[in-house]
Amino acid sequence: MNVLLVDDDATYRERLARALRDRGMTVTTAATREEAREAAAASTFARAVVDLRLGETNGLAVVADLLGSDTELDVIVLTGFGSIATAIEAMKLGVLHYMTKPVDADELLAAFERPPTDLPDEHDLPPVPSLARVEWEHIHRVLTSCDGNISAAARLLGLHRRSLQRKLAKYPVRR
Repeated sequence: MNVLLVDDDATYRERLARALRDRGMTVTTAATREEAREAAAASTFARAVVDLRLGETNGLAVVADLLGSDTELDVIVLTGFGSIATAIEAMKLGVLHYMTKPVDADELLAAFERPPTDLPDEHDLPPVPSLARVEWEHIHRVLTSCDGNISAAARLLGLHRRSLQRKLAKYPVRR
């Protein structure tokens, strides 16, 4: 089975590709939207695994490219920072499943075998998080992307370093 794996994290991409190859898959890897387009033009894939965040590019743009040229393609979107909005957007594009990282090869292959996830009804959606909760999650996401460097995270967030430290000292809001 021919699989396209699109992820900008080289270590994770190559580890997952090796694990899929060990399970009998033929895997082509791509780190960017352009590389994914080139791979899709050069070969036909039965399955694709796309990271939601590809550097400056949104992985959903890659999904739209792939499904625009091959509607029979089974696509799974992986993300380290999932949200309801992006999950719904991915499902509307036609992805099979939306999964949070880290995912191992066995989980991924099992997900390809499960029936597609249906879009949830409005009443089935979890409650919308409060603005305080969204702010807390965003601050921690930026801090993680800066490898814990508070000064760098404060610059990216447009905050004074001491203000960021005060916000980090607070416990997360429940909802």
